[in-house]
Amino acid sequence: MELALQVIKDELDAFEKHFKTAVQSRVPLLDRIMQYIVKRKGKQLRPMFVLLSAKLGAPVNDGTYRAASLVELLHTATLVHDDVVDEAMERRGFFSINALWKNKVAVLVGDYLLSKGLLLSLSNNDFTVLQIMSEAVKQMSEGELLQMEKSRNLKIDEAIYFDIIKGKTASLLASACAAGAATTFSKPEQVEQMRLFGEKVGMAFQIKDDLFDYGTNHIGKPTGNDIKEKKLTLPLIYTLNKCSAKERRYLMYILKNENKNKIKVQQVIKQVERSGGIQYTITIMNQYRDEALSVLHSFPESEVRSALEELVRFTTDRQY
Repeated sequence: MELALQVIKDELDAFEKHFKTAVQSRVPLLDRIMQYIVKRKGKQLRPMFVLLSAKLGAPVNDGTYRAASLVELLHTATLVHDDVVDEAMERRGFFSINALWKNKVAVLVGDYLLSKGLLLSLSNNDFTVLQIMSEAVKQMSEGELLQMEKSRNLKIDEAIYFDIIKGKTASLLASACAAGAATTFSKPEQVEQMRLFGEKVGMAFQIKDDLFDYGTNHIGKPTGNDIKEKKLTLPLIYTLNKCSAKERRYLMYILKNENKNKIKVQQVIKQVERSGGIQYTITIMNQYRDEALSVLHSFPESEVRSALEELVRFTTDRQY
């Protein structure tokens, strides 16, 4: 990400200040939690996509910083709520909000972040950006609920899987790119192009995340975690479709009844590897990456475009 960080170094520094201001609260407990959130922030990929998408059209402006702050506020709110739902005690190697302050506080913190983001846009009449991001929140909720519904009976095919990740993950990155572009581009079709670009990147990003479950790289969650949670992702969906009826029955039995057994989980992982599920998933991931780059290359060549291309390749090449 070196080029991307270099191209928007000043903008990222300015964004940090905007974001810290955006989360401030006069309630001591809430302000303390906000400071904790700011200190343990991740790679900030989404704000980077906002800033670069905007800069592809024209210099970054105050509206861009508000858009980037809104994206980060909404993203953080969903992470806080996700940790409550998943009963997760850690996030990015740190204690989660619910682990330190319990579920009730964590839910209220997520609500606070969401409301701060909405007010940030409303108070500055950023209605286009707010509309873009509100659509993302709707799609994220639909994606999560679709996954919950289908996971109960383990009936997920490739089409449903793509619908789930388009809502859960790709919608936020698509909206981040569209929101950034909306602050500098004048033509709606250009904003839509950037939304489509972000969606393709988001699909590749989530597929890469799902691949980690079958690898050995340390990514903050145990290998086989998706299997233990009965989450059918692309490598396993492909395997279930390609294996014999007998093998399918055995794999489904493990998923339903032995998904907490480490030895059985490893058997599923080995079967996925033997069936070609990993390689197939990598191929699909790279297709989305290439489609994203194709959309990006419809814009004139520039240092900013190169930085965005670097970020795209990072999503599929990353080791964590």
